[in-house]
Amino acid sequence: MQEPLTLDQRLSEMADIALRVKTCTLCDLYKGRNQAVPGDGPVTAEIMFIGEGPGFNEDQKGLPFIGQSGKFLDEMLALIGLDRKKVFISNVVKCRPPENRDPLPNEVSTCTKTYLFRQIELINPKIIVTLGRFSMGLFFPNAKITQIHGQPKRENGRIYLPMFHPAAVLRSMATLRPQAEADMRKLLVLLAEYDQAPPPAATVSPTSTNPAGNSTVPPDEPPQQLTLF
Repeated sequence: MQEPLTLDQRLSEMADIALRVKTCTLCDLYKGRNQAVPGDGPVTAEIMFIGEGPGFNEDQKGLPFIGQSGKFLDEMLALIGLDRKKVFISNVVKCRPPENRDPLPNEVSTCTKTYLFRQIELINPKIIVTLGRFSMGLFFPNAKITQIHGQPKRENGRIYLPMFHPAAVLRSMATLRPQAEADMRKLLVLLAEYDQAPPPAATVSPTSTNPAGNSTVPPDEPPQQLTLF
């Protein structure tokens, strides 16, 4: 059985991933970027947020969620007294798609298999919060976000919580903000529940061990056999 990595080893590999992301040319997204955005936060974070991809401001600064969507995310974190510096924030793709278009399936697959899934392994968060349908599709295949947002599931020894992307909430504040706030308030409750009874490790399966297999855009269909609690 392989020995778990030390904190120093995890920090070193995360730094290496960040360097590789910044010079990555594995898909065509690199051609239009100013800066790639590896992610930001401590490797010891208990909660990890995964969005869709960098926007204009993120592309300029190389940091995730620092534009209007980021400000709204900060507001939601403040709602429950959660310090942004204590969570890890990343995206499905590390480079900004042209004109903020949706990332293509091959871009999602390349970036998640090469970088994101390894970041998840190194951080090993207790809770992964998916922001929007692209990150949701990695862990809730064939689901529709309007139907499952705020409904957590236990899998792979952690909790997954799907939420609306902040950009979507900003476009429909009257409708989506109350739902977004209610979903965010579940985070601390879920964290406490995790500490009382950690989810069991999942059995080996393509879905649980390699979510890259579900990295295409999820169709607008009802969720199938979700394990909710």
